Amino acid sequence: MELVKAKEFPNFKWLNTKEPLSLSKLKGHIVVLDFWTYCCINCMHMIAELTRLEHKYKDKPVVFIGVHSAKFYNEQDAKNIEQAIMRYEIEHPVIVDEDMSIWRAYNVNAWPTIVIIDPNGNIVYKRAGEGQYELIDDVINILLTRYSDRIVKEPIRIVREDYKFKSNDKLSFPGKISFDPDYNYIAISDSNNNRILVVKASDGRVVYKVGSSSKGLYDGSFDEARFFRPQGITWSNDASKIYVADTENHALRVIDLDKRYVKTIVGNGMQGYYSEGGYALTTSLNSPWDLAIKDNKILFIAMAGLHQIWAYYIDESVVRPFAGSGYEGLFDSSLNTAEFAQPSGLSIDGSRLYVADSESSSIRVIDIDKRYVKTIVGKDLFVFGHRDGRIDDALLQHPLGVDAHGDIVYVADTYNHAIRVIDLAKGEVSTLIGRSNAAGCRLDDSCTLMLYEPSDVKLLAKNNMLYIADTNNHLIRIFNLESKILHTLNISF
Repeated sequence: MELVKAKEFPNFKWLNTKEPLSLSKLKGHIVVLDFWTYCCINCMHMIAELTRLEHKYKDKPVVFIGVHSAKFYNEQDAKNIEQAIMRYEIEHPVIVDEDMSIWRAYNVNAWPTIVIIDPNGNIVYKRAGEGQYELIDDVINILLTRYSDRIVKEPIRIVREDYKFKSNDKLSFPGKISFDPDYNYIAISDSNNNRILVVKASDGRVVYKVGSSSKGLYDGSFDEARFFRPQGITWSNDASKIYVADTENHALRVIDLDKRYVKTIVGNGMQGYYSEGGYALTTSLNSPWDLAIKDNKILFIAMAGLHQIWAYYIDESVVRPFAGSGYEGLFDSSLNTAEFAQPSGLSIDGSRLYVADSESSSIRVIDIDKRYVKTIVGKDLFVFGHRDGRIDDALLQHPLGVDAHGDIVYVADTYNHAIRVIDLAKGEVSTLIGRSNAAGCRLDDSCTLMLYEPSDVKLLAKNNMLYIADTNNHLIRIFNLESKILHTLNISF
């Protein structure tokens, strides 16, 4: 077989390294390229696999490089990619693939794709999809043996950038929020601090801090328990428990507020693939991203990694797929044949379960009684933008959060850095808060710091306030729907 020479990197911007890299500099090294885009759940899984490999070969002439070939407009901005590097704790250099030039040069057609280059600069491996750890490991081992006389003795030293959080040192990439049934307290998934905070909704005073802040899957007291970048949270109807989508542990946990204890209730800590479900503790999940509870009996799960909605039947301790065939797409149909694309936000209103379907940039609704899935706003996997107006014409960009109340649906339109409103009665979509439309908010701390990739929004109806997980600003924001003032909830321990 004729070997293909790897193409040299263009003069593009490099992140997470003090100096640009080139294939000429890396001659004598094994180079592993990861073509990724930071919205993609499969890419997130691949990052975890690559991190393990980086640690294994840290003293060898093996260099890992991320080639960020963006899907969404928002992902083309280098500053936003830096945030993703921090959020997912990426340890290798990343080149910003402008206009997907490197993607085309290497004939890549799917995220993620791994390309391995031998010490002579030849492409010897190319494969799309996640779950490649063993294959990559084998290829690296073979190349280290085969080219033992040609590889450099002193591997290149790559100095990482020292990125600084512009945060208040209290939250780190907060993902999801949830009110207790009486709307007095709010639970916050403090995702990159690997913990859950319960605070007073009125003043932000922390009542409970749950989790040791260290990564792990460990049941125990509030101080002992460990999570790994948790996302979705929801309260039991009697406010005695908080259910947690422990996303990167591929598990569901329950916080018992009376016993001050955290317990795993679904999942075995292993990433699962398509299955029919079964007994909760022996069934593997795949990146559960959000939760919604119905009648204190069914816990609906946005299973982002499987492009499905699952259901956990609390009394029976059984979990199984509820909606979605598992194929990634935007297709309205009955529960078993409908298609979702990385569902990441849930909200239940009566017998209607609303879904923020992030990769299709859409809001979907599941009629639980009629057992049917319908799209409210959104068109396709690669149709997105920021357009208000008629529901049929409106566009979103990778929304992660949704909150439905009758005919009004609030959306955390994440990659538009906006809160959008869907008025089902009028059939219209409008922007409530956005970078180009501050909705008349006053210039105190409200507009000087606009939203930055918000991941969730919840209505506190009794006070006519919206609470927002302002993820990349590391804040919880409050928007007064009457005065149109946006301000920050002061978290105090």
